[in-house]
Amino acid sequence: MTQSVVSDSAVDQADLREAMRHARVLVVGDVMLDRYWFGDVKRISPEAPVPVAHIRKTEERAGGAANVARNIAALGGKATLLGVVGQDEAGETLERLMHEDGVSTSLYRDPNIATTVKLRVLARQQQLLRIDFEESPGYEILASKLDDFCRMLPDHDVVILSDYGKGGLHHVFDMIAAARNAGKPVLIDPKGDDYSRYRGATLLTPNRSEFRQVAGEWRDEADLVAKAQSMREHLDLDALLVTRSEEGMTLFRKQGVAHMPTVAREVFDVSGAGDTVIGTLGLMLAAGQDLPDAMLWANRAAGIVVGKLGTAVCNPDELFV
Repeated sequence: MTQSVVSDSAVDQADLREAMRHARVLVVGDVMLDRYWFGDVKRISPEAPVPVAHIRKTEERAGGAANVARNIAALGGKATLLGVVGQDEAGETLERLMHEDGVSTSLYRDPNIATTVKLRVLARQQQLLRIDFEESPGYEILASKLDDFCRMLPDHDVVILSDYGKGGLHHVFDMIAAARNAGKPVLIDPKGDDYSRYRGATLLTPNRSEFRQVAGEWRDEADLVAKAQSMREHLDLDALLVTRSEEGMTLFRKQGVAHMPTVAREVFDVSGAGDTVIGTLGLMLAAGQDLPDAMLWANRAAGIVVGKLGTAVCNPDELFV
């Protein structure tokens, strides 16, 4: 039977805020730099049937695993980011942005790759074009990162692995094993159609389309529950959280199923919402919340960030209202 979670956590908000300030979360995965070019379109190019954008403003924000860490820090938690960037201007910019956001970083510089960059061109708040620059990091760099990961585990309460399919989590199975052996919960935002590499994690957080890609279509809610619980058992997970866009999110555990409807008032931009969900979940677990209560806060935070443009964050004053 599916249980709907509709009420706030009974924990005192002041106590929770204090616990969040002491919570330590290690975020590992594919880091990237999101660049936004804002402009106006008033004509079509004479060279080709494409709009001409006159750029008037630019912005740079952390993306991928870096955005997960940024969300944790914005809520008052202690976030450490472990990842790989290129030895280039974009990598330096990303590290600067992380420090400005209060995130501790351990970013390896790989001279043989370019930092992953997503460049978006927008006019009148509508995206015209996205250009991606990305390369997979080298094996030796990734092996060194794994050694650092193991050394950093004792200083953190929860581990988040953010997989964007860019090659930064080549050793994900070893990371899961090391974290679980150290008694640290491991939360993973998965990617691709093979989840066997995430076996033994504490929690996976696929969105609806990602889950469908691996589990296949479902006929009804009962079929969805059966597929989710089967995946959870097969992968030896403590829990599986499927985020379902306008349908909210559903948590599958051995103890049963809990569902929470969406709280978004107005959806403006869903990019980065998954980062907010897993970042808030990890922070709340590190602060002593149980999974259903952590899901409540993650759902609320996601409802806030989708009302903002681009990869955005939620702050405590917005969350605790």
